[in-house]
Amino acid sequence: MIHALLPALLAFCAVSTVTPGPNNMMLMASGANFGYRRTLPHMLGIALGVAGLVLGVGTGLMALFDLWPASYTALKVAAVAYMLWLAWKIANAATPEGASAGGRPLTFLQGAGFQWVNPKAWSMALTAITVYAPDRTLASVALVGAAFALVSLPLISLWVVAGQQLKRWLTSPARLRGFNWTMAALLLGSLYPVLM
Repeated sequence: MIHALLPALLAFCAVSTVTPGPNNMMLMASGANFGYRRTLPHMLGIALGVAGLVLGVGTGLMALFDLWPASYTALKVAAVAYMLWLAWKIANAATPEGASAGGRPLTFLQGAGFQWVNPKAWSMALTAITVYAPDRTLASVALVGAAFALVSLPLISLWVVAGQQLKRWLTSPARLRGFNWTMAALLLGSLYPVLM
């Protein structure tokens, strides 16, 4: 049955991946501050991290939330705390003069690990498993995870490229600071659905 839904699944993965959210705000900021090549480990971490999250959700975490609803509340608290810290890091990223010395993009492991506290990634994973792998068999869950891994890397790359293009305009420290604070504010704004 999942194979008949494959085009719809791929469309869902594409739309949910390319729309603004914490990952894409961080990637745009990283593209502007560090460029495409230095942001590549972060992008790979996101792509494989989301796939891993989908596998975790589909193979047992949904059942844990059903049995122990407080675990979902604990996840929300951790997500908000981590995103506040990330927003602070983005807002205070190094200016162009200091970027090579003091600033670093997120690593592969940081990008992958962030998915476990990323509210949008959790929403995507829970929805995808509910709609496209309701039987929660390993084969259907793995297919949903593979669909996210396949679709996400080219689409999140667009955000890094957009950040790179903005870098031409962000040549002054004041503009870059304003951009970083704007990206941090947008990242915090993405918490609205979690807090409501």
